[in-house]
Amino acid sequence: MLDTALLLIAAFFAGTLNAVAGGGSFLTLPALIFVGVPPVVANATGTVALLPGYVASIAGSREDMEPAPGLTLRLVVLLSLIGGVTGAALLLITSDAAFKRLIPWLLLLATAMFAFGPQIRQWAGSHHQGPPSRAKAAAGLLLVAGYGGYFNGGMGILMLALFGLLGQTRLNAMNAIKNLVSTLLTAIAVAIYALGGIVQWREALIMMVAATLGGYLGARGARKLPPVVLRWAIVTIGLVMTVLFFIKQ
Repeated sequence: MLDTALLLIAAFFAGTLNAVAGGGSFLTLPALIFVGVPPVVANATGTVALLPGYVASIAGSREDMEPAPGLTLRLVVLLSLIGGVTGAALLLITSDAAFKRLIPWLLLLATAMFAFGPQIRQWAGSHHQGPPSRAKAAAGLLLVAGYGGYFNGGMGILMLALFGLLGQTRLNAMNAIKNLVSTLLTAIAVAIYALGGIVQWREALIMMVAATLGGYLGARGARKLPPVVLRWAIVTIGLVMTVLFFIKQ
């Protein structure tokens, strides 16, 4: 019962964070590992739990859907699916011992990207130089989608930075395409995880319900917080989890 309560609480607040600013994996992954789920399975199970939130995000931003320069909507869909499959397949062949060693570094990378997200997007926008080639745009999206299929943390920041580098200037359009890419690569990754037998469905379903409820109810209150307070609260969570995993090693 205590394990179930922990997973429900972690998923509820993860859904809230993802709906407002991102960073939900900072809560779901450690919670699953804490209750005894192996690291690779915990990463896959946490991703399954947060999928409904990604799906819902498309409905809220579909009117702003506009690919970044150098990309078409069809190419975005194709590369998202290929990247998601590639990243998920890589996770399947990663041992628990190897992934356990990677976790604190992945969390540290995701926390850093989240902390400096505005600066990263500003830098990306200022370094845009003319229309990108389709090959460079496609390669960039494929790399980010592959990262997302392997480890979800910080994926949104990477995508927004990439779209800025490609010359996209409308933030609403950037967010809409980010939501589409996130949903597609997560959905295909979840299918690969399921086929590979690395999802604990009981925990995934428990957390899925709580994450969806958290995204719907919790975000309404969280939006009243000043953005800077919310951002640094999430960064603090990420740093604490990173330190704990480094200590555990």
